[in-house]
Amino acid sequence: MEAQNENDMTRHEWEVMLKELKKVFSIVRLLNEEELRTGRLQGSTDMAEGCECYALWNKNSRCDNCISRAAFAEKGKRTKLEFIDDGIFQVVSKYIKIDGVPYVAELVNKLDGDALVSKKQRDEMLKKLIRYDRELYMDALTGAYNRRYYEDQLKSVDMVAGVAMIDLDDFKFYNDTYGHNAGDLVLETVVKIIRNNIRKTDMLVRFGGDEFLLVMPDILESSFRKKLKQIQEAIHIAEVPGYLQLRMSVSIGGVLSTRGTIESAIRRADQYMYQAKTTKNMVVTEGDLLNETPALTNTSSIHKYKILIVDDSEMNREILSAILGDEFEILEAENGEECISVIRKYGTSISLVLLDIVMPVMDGFEVLGFLNKYQWIDDIPVIMISSEDSATSVKKAYAMGVSDYINRPFDAEVVHRRVFNTIKLYAKQRKLIALITNQVYEKEKNNRILIEILSQIVEFRNGESGRHVLNVNILTGILLEQLVQVTDKYNVSWSDRLMITTAASLHDIGKIGIDDKILNKAGKLTPEETEIVREHTVIGASMLENMEIFKDEAFVKIAYQICRWHHERYDGKGYPDGLKGDAIPLSAQVVALADVYDALVSRRGYEKKYTHREAMKMILNGECGAFNPILLKCLVEAQEKVRDSIVVSEDYNASYKRNIMRELEEYESTKEHLMESITQDIQKECSEIENDTDLDFIGGGQNGNMIDKHVNSYLRKCLTDKDHRGIN
Repeated sequence: MEAQNENDMTRHEWEVMLKELKKVFSIVRLLNEEELRTGRLQGSTDMAEGCECYALWNKNSRCDNCISRAAFAEKGKRTKLEFIDDGIFQVVSKYIKIDGVPYVAELVNKLDGDALVSKKQRDEMLKKLIRYDRELYMDALTGAYNRRYYEDQLKSVDMVAGVAMIDLDDFKFYNDTYGHNAGDLVLETVVKIIRNNIRKTDMLVRFGGDEFLLVMPDILESSFRKKLKQIQEAIHIAEVPGYLQLRMSVSIGGVLSTRGTIESAIRRADQYMYQAKTTKNMVVTEGDLLNETPALTNTSSIHKYKILIVDDSEMNREILSAILGDEFEILEAENGEECISVIRKYGTSISLVLLDIVMPVMDGFEVLGFLNKYQWIDDIPVIMISSEDSATSVKKAYAMGVSDYINRPFDAEVVHRRVFNTIKLYAKQRKLIALITNQVYEKEKNNRILIEILSQIVEFRNGESGRHVLNVNILTGILLEQLVQVTDKYNVSWSDRLMITTAASLHDIGKIGIDDKILNKAGKLTPEETEIVREHTVIGASMLENMEIFKDEAFVKIAYQICRWHHERYDGKGYPDGLKGDAIPLSAQVVALADVYDALVSRRGYEKKYTHREAMKMILNGECGAFNPILLKCLVEAQEKVRDSIVVSEDYNASYKRNIMRELEEYESTKEHLMESITQDIQKECSEIENDTDLDFIGGGQNGNMIDKHVNSYLRKCLTDKDHRGIN
């Protein structure tokens, strides 16, 4: 005979057991499946008042941790302690079957707290509970409340309080540039400062990675604004231990909540915080806007990003203006030609273009063609907004460099978020570029100084001032800048341009090996002496070739090319090797032209000094040898810049200060060039992402253009002449 399960019993057996259970438990109730599912009781005699199962516990809703439902589902047994007012109740729920019908027997008994634990044990348990509560609701790093505390204790609370969202400006840059240890110290420092400037009754919550929520109950509006400003200023002047070069700032948005929940107040405060972030290191409160505070109404104090809306439909432009107009400065154009005119007028002060495709006069793709041709696409992000949703159009738009694509009809909140995300990402990229560039530049500057010192030594032995080296550097940079605008025949990256420009300083380093008497001879050289001087090309190249440790470095290879072949000519009639055409490395071709131009317009030894016009005529007529026709075109197109940029005065000392300033500007340009070599690795890794149409970085975008294609956007604008960008 099969053994009976201990959970199975007859109705009679249950009634006998019930009498015994009532001797031990103050409440015994039997719950069937329907009662457990609905929470509605069906007339059990062992109930407290109320028709819901949870009425027993003086609750208004079902228990989140109902052990009876769990015991029924598991066909097992569950226990728990339930705290009601000052009482402690033991609850046991056990699955049973009566005459084959499943139930849960719920047994409840009130416990004597003093009998359970001693006073010492009770105090110890209280300490543990407090410690558990602290660990549950405290941010481990900063000691502020965490997001869980907000969700459990603040979110739904209705109170009169000042509510502020505090965002740490550029926190990602601190981490990326100085390391995560610096980022942690920044957070700890910020929290310490905020706590020193608020009351004990105020609540500080780490809301996100670099966002904090500050709730200040029962505070006057004037005091609230004053406190926020005090916090903002204290953070800005504070120093981060061990990182004295790091300067912090916060953007704060605040509202005084007199009705509604903390959650609803946060939504409003968040909007003001984002408005503060357009300028950064700023406080914007609801009261400021209502009272038209001068700090906010004065355009010199707060910056609004410019957005250009390009659409032939006036209604479409009005809709987008209504969505974005409160937070952004809106510019409008009704076709592609007007769009280009506006871009020419405002340049990179435009933060974003919202571009339609189908328009009269000039459509959206023609506008993108213009932006690509003159490299505006690298500086100004474009979001396509169009009802044209064919896969061909979308792919073409992304291929031409748009950052995102939004189909009509659209959701206003989606448009707002994508616009804000795009602008914010570009701003952060530019900030990151500036931070990294400054660090790299400081290291690179020392290398340039050493090269300049060495080249000055060569010039000194040659009986000349240092202006020739400076001029050749400047001219080389101008010619290379023009070259990339004129043709794509030569694959010259930013890092290549930087190395060629820097290595140009070493073009005559081989003159160290030439006799001083020949170099500084007052009259015309004899044929034999001329041949000796020509040896400086081979001597310089040999010096670099013998650098065993660095001879395989790209910079040394470029310097070798320049030293050996900067006297070669495009027709093969130069020296030392008689190279012809593009057999001459591009670096040597550019420096050769720069060297000849400066030699003509500068007084060197016995040779005559020529005017800019005369020098240009001689070079173009082939009187100084043959040069690459493309480089001659670059020289002609940039001749005004060439003429105005180099030192041609006989009195070098008189123009020294002016040219030092010009050289510093050239260094600033160099800083930007340096970033290309840093970002090449990023671009290489992201190039695979760019071809992956399944990825969506900005809420609907189909590729990684936002990450990799525009990382150099800020670098180009300082180097690109207005004429190169189609500006009359």
